Amino acid sequence: MSDLAPRRKGGFLDAVERIGNALPDPVFIFIGIIGVLVLVSVWGAAAGWSAVNPATGEALIAQSLLSEANVRKLLTEMARTFTGFAPLGLVLTIVLGAGVAEKSGLMSALLRGSLLRTPTHLLTPVVFLVGMLATHAVDAANLVYVPLVGMVYAAAGRHPVTGLLTAFAGSATGLAGNLLPGQYDVLILGVTQTAARLIDPAWTMNPVGNWWFIVVVALAFTGAAWLLIERAAAPRLGPWKAEDPGSLSGAELSESDVRGLKAAGLAALAVGLSAAALVLWPGYSPLYDAEAAPAQRLSPMFQSLAALIAILFFATGWAFGAASGSIRSHRDVVEAMVRGLEPMVPYLVLVFFAAHFVAMFGWSNLGPILAISSADMLRSLNAPPALLLPLVTTASAWLDFLIASGSAKWAAVSPAVVPMLMLLGVSPEMSTAAYRIGDTVTNLISPLNAYFVLTLLYCRRWVPDFGQGTMLAILLPLAAAFYVIGVVLVAGWIMLDLPLGPGAQVAYTLPVR
Repeated sequence: MSDLAPRRKGGFLDAVERIGNALPDPVFIFIGIIGVLVLVSVWGAAAGWSAVNPATGEALIAQSLLSEANVRKLLTEMARTFTGFAPLGLVLTIVLGAGVAEKSGLMSALLRGSLLRTPTHLLTPVVFLVGMLATHAVDAANLVYVPLVGMVYAAAGRHPVTGLLTAFAGSATGLAGNLLPGQYDVLILGVTQTAARLIDPAWTMNPVGNWWFIVVVALAFTGAAWLLIERAAAPRLGPWKAEDPGSLSGAELSESDVRGLKAAGLAALAVGLSAAALVLWPGYSPLYDAEAAPAQRLSPMFQSLAALIAILFFATGWAFGAASGSIRSHRDVVEAMVRGLEPMVPYLVLVFFAAHFVAMFGWSNLGPILAISSADMLRSLNAPPALLLPLVTTASAWLDFLIASGSAKWAAVSPAVVPMLMLLGVSPEMSTAAYRIGDTVTNLISPLNAYFVLTLLYCRRWVPDFGQGTMLAILLPLAAAFYVIGVVLVAGWIMLDLPLGPGAQVAYTLPVR
């Protein structure tokens, strides 16, 4: 284990660390937030808080969580609320397969053959960028990649918590900046399309409409992360002095590892070809919706990524274990799945309360009311686009503390923001780019981000007394830097009128009818 580096106790981040470490366990933080939410909902309902959904014309009225209907719903649907929490099923599904891949030794061999060959001084930018790319694999970035990076850093003689937080920061911001567009681009721009058609019914979503923008964001964020992590975070954590360097020590692959990797490669090829067949096979393509709009036809495939990733981990892990000798029977596979789920028990406890907070927030209608009111306030400012778009980014960042789902928040805000900006000559793609920056930078420090707490648990595997305040003190400068960089890029993109992606511009002209 490793003690954190000694340092002075008078700075701002030291105060953040002390206050954060003095806070109760995250479970009780959620309990406290739920209590506050109940009180606010009662107040809002009594005061008649309301808003009109600009897309549907529906009147949204604040609902008291102490009303008969909501108390009945809380008690009668408690089990369903828990098990129906969207991230929970994804997490457990992927972890079942990942447990086989990890316990068989596949993950260790892959990392020893790849990241450990990266020069130590380049680990931070490489890990951060790969973390961004890993967001295309949905929750696998946080469930598989983040904890394994900690092992890589330990084997390289660096503090594993540095690696964990670097990988987490990359995966947390990968929806704002990335080298490649992915399923989130289709999702978020699909929401934009619905809002844009309130003004222009013929407007069609361009799935790569933010590509150039997100590439620049990715490179800028990586540079900032490299500087801040090496100059601030790593010294704060101190050197790694673990007695056992971990299972990744000895970077050379053994003959059994090589046999296992070859078998895993064949298994991965088989899974990949099977997935492609389910999309492309004539007359039988369950992962391709030919009757949907062109931009939405691959939605079944994107929605199946969690299942496909779990199958990939399961198949490659078993193949590696069978070829290398680490798995001798099907009983070893089942045991690996069970052991893979064991570290998730603290997460399950947290999710019980997080799921109820999210559900109760939805029952109260406070989230969309606040989002729509914020959009109306931005519209009333009548500011120039170069100022208005950074305000959209700022509002998005603050709303991230209240509504965890980026697409859900955009669905509530976009019907007011997108048409307003189209009337001001700003394209829907530019509105989306400004929104997604704010939506992700606060993921690093948002208590509604379940993976913040999960990463804290990962850190405690290496440093048992690692506190949430210490984690906040390390991530807060990153979140602030990413916010400033994002705002500057949004304003600069508008002023320079740069293309946002293939066929996507900043400016928008209303069609002549």
